Amino acid sequence: MTSPTRWAGVPLTDRRAERRALLIAAAYRLFGEGGEAALSVRSVCRESELNSRYFYESFADVDELLGAVYDEVSAQLAAEVETAMAAAVEGAGEGAGDSLRARTRAGIAAVLGFSSADPRRGRILFTDARANPVLAARRAATQDQLREAVLTEGWRLHPKSDPVAAQVGAAMYTGAMAELAQQWLAGNLGDDLDRVVDYALRLVLGR
Repeated sequence: MTSPTRWAGVPLTDRRAERRALLIAAAYRLFGEGGEAALSVRSVCRESELNSRYFYESFADVDELLGAVYDEVSAQLAAEVETAMAAAVEGAGEGAGDSLRARTRAGIAAVLGFSSADPRRGRILFTDARANPVLAARRAATQDQLREAVLTEGWRLHPKSDPVAAQVGAAMYTGAMAELAQQWLAGNLGDDLDRVVDYALRLVLGR
């Protein structure tokens, strides 16, 4: 466990932030590899080499910690998607349709690629998020944010769209993306990411 001198000279705010990060990293490893059964205050403290008082310094319980793990991985995914979509626009044509196609393709590829590059990410974001109530609630909130982002993008590109049609399209897209990721991670779609993304893009955009 932690040496008493480990935090000597480190400001309190920085000490707490570092300990919180260590706990989140430990929970990520444990949950990502062993699921909910592997996660407890004791196992996280052992994995992070921190004692339990440091656990309760940052988190009320394991559920709160697991929520923080999801938030961190989700933020990493969001950054990956945004970077990929921004890069895609630079290589797209001049028209709005070209930009939409490039951004959509890059976004789908980033979600699937990020989630499968490290199986622990997929487990936290998608696989176990169906059964675990903490992760399920986080995923529902994330899907709401994605749906709003899709609506914003759609109105920017097609300002005269029927608002009901836009809502339906956004809802179908966000639900389909979650299921697509689930099937990709389960290995049901093969291992050719580009092929899967191309099929998905044709279904989403109709071309």
